[in-house]
Amino acid sequence: MLAGSNNTSNSGLGIIVGGSGLIGGALVYYFKNRVDNFEILAPNSKRLNLCKPDDIRLYFQQYKPSFIVNSAIAAIDSGARLAYEINYQGAVNLAEIAIEFAIPYIHISSTATMPMGSDLSEKDRISLDADLPNYSKSKIMAEMTLEHLAETRGLDYTIVRLAIVYGKHDHKIQGFHRLLYSIADQAMPILLTKKGAMHSYSNAKKMPLFIHHILKHRSEFSGQTYNFADPEPVELGQLILTIKSLMNLKTPREIYLPYILARTGKTVISWLISKLVRVGIEARMPGELLFLESFYKSQTLSVEKLLQSSFQDPRPEATVCSMLPEFIEYYLTRWESLNRIVGFNKEFYGSENRLDTFVKTPADLLAEIHKEKDASLKNKGK
Repeated sequence: MLAGSNNTSNSGLGIIVGGSGLIGGALVYYFKNRVDNFEILAPNSKRLNLCKPDDIRLYFQQYKPSFIVNSAIAAIDSGARLAYEINYQGAVNLAEIAIEFAIPYIHISSTATMPMGSDLSEKDRISLDADLPNYSKSKIMAEMTLEHLAETRGLDYTIVRLAIVYGKHDHKIQGFHRLLYSIADQAMPILLTKKGAMHSYSNAKKMPLFIHHILKHRSEFSGQTYNFADPEPVELGQLILTIKSLMNLKTPREIYLPYILARTGKTVISWLISKLVRVGIEARMPGELLFLESFYKSQTLSVEKLLQSSFQDPRPEATVCSMLPEFIEYYLTRWESLNRIVGFNKEFYGSENRLDTFVKTPADLLAEIHKEKDASLKNKGK
């Protein structure tokens, strides 16, 4: 069901906030195409303003959903206002409505709320501090308020913490896909990490299966937080070198840039941006550099709680490493078609789909197509 329908009573009607993102898009597709007896609304920010509780209430009164999934996030490099309004205020406003309508509320969080370290459990969360990035502060505050609302007002919630997310259809090029793009664009001459720095990764395609499962088993998952990631973490340096090998590139070289030099480079970039802004040139720090320290430290999640739950991973063999060839083919094809990168995926420009002829000699291609159509018409007339 598309947003704007007049259906106002359906026990399988759900609202997915943030449906245009990688996770939200995967959820919308799954519930609309893979699940029976579910209908989904995925309103955009113009249709559902998370900062206006009265507007949210009117929307919910109109459609009467049976659950909410909140996957909306402000970008990691957002300013204080946007991070606060979307990541915190919006999340809490949705929780208030979930209490009012007595429906489950599934909140997508991230490891930005967690410390560096290995085998981190759901109980591991960094202390709220003014020096934290705006993104981390807002996500931590959201988690803490949801827990408070559960204790004081009976909110039926589940928090799902994601690690570094990977999957297809990430049109914003962020996180893992920013890494992939930087290598493909040959913008990474050496390794911006250190040996032994391990990280966990979350499969976007598996997320909807888990969300569907926890909606069907509320008594087990209500009031709980779950780490959702591949069981085995991956060393960042080796992941980068594997991608380089699969793309048959010469860079990045297997040289690990020391953190002190990387931090100095970040300071220089920040200084340059401040100067550009003063003369009216719009510029901003790449979002990933806000978390530069995490490139050099391990952050791996324990998924023991997830494995002990009733949820069963239907494809445990599908991991970030096993999916690399498929992702590389998909994203290189996409980025080349958008002229973001050049020099890859020669088959994409092969004679079979005629793109090479289209680029070089379009008149010849047009004549060839017309000739084929004329011949086909003659054959039909015989």
